[in-house]
Amino acid sequence: MSEQRFAGRIAFITGAASGLGKASALRLAREGARMMLFDLDAKGLQDVLAQCPGSLSYVGDASSSADINAAAELALGTLGPAEYLVASAGINGIPKQAIDYTEAEWDKLFDINVKGSWLAAKALIPQIRQVGKGSIVLMSSTAGLGGSRFLAAYSASKGAVTMLAHSLALNHAHEGIRVNCVCPGTIDTPMAQQMFVRAAELGGLTPPTPETMRARIPMGRFGLADEIADAVLYLLSDAASYTTGVALPVDGGLKA
Repeated sequence: MSEQRFAGRIAFITGAASGLGKASALRLAREGARMMLFDLDAKGLQDVLAQCPGSLSYVGDASSSADINAAAELALGTLGPAEYLVASAGINGIPKQAIDYTEAEWDKLFDINVKGSWLAAKALIPQIRQVGKGSIVLMSSTAGLGGSRFLAAYSASKGAVTMLAHSLALNHAHEGIRVNCVCPGTIDTPMAQQMFVRAAELGGLTPPTPETMRARIPMGRFGLADEIADAVLYLLSDAASYTTGVALPVDGGLKA
């Protein structure tokens, strides 16, 4: 890709060591951005950092305000204020019906998926204000646009992320800060494969399989991480300068 839409610009990415966060980070690096790459996976983070010239990494927990704030302060002091945030850290949890989750399982999903997105926005919006404008992309899901029989807690948490994006967009539009979320369908990542394995172990309901899931998708295939990164970079970019408060499905037509 020859475009340099983000040359000289600073971004902060949570969940940067794998999956959709990694794909977004690598694409931003190719287009000239420098980044703070944040994740709990130290080895995966170093692998991504090696492909992102001029960037930094921080090993931390997305649900920890201390970790997020420390990474944000380090990035500010070393790179300067961030103009962009991609809050991609997330987990899908164990496939269960809603009332079958333990309290600890429920809390962990909401801590990482919802609280983690909120903490990242809370830490980075003051930096974006210093720049004078900017863009935030939260990572929701098509499961955040409707209920799920098998990932009930995940669906509830991603619904909260979708509403958080809408609320942040309304809070900060007057400051030139745009906030949107991407809602991926089933994407061919290790996280999706793990979900199918766990679902196969679930009793009481017929679990989804890769074959039955593909059959539900009008385009007949799973998405690719790079296709989600394309959507993330569009929403971050100046091409989306009049777009805020959007929950964008990238799902092969599943929610059409």
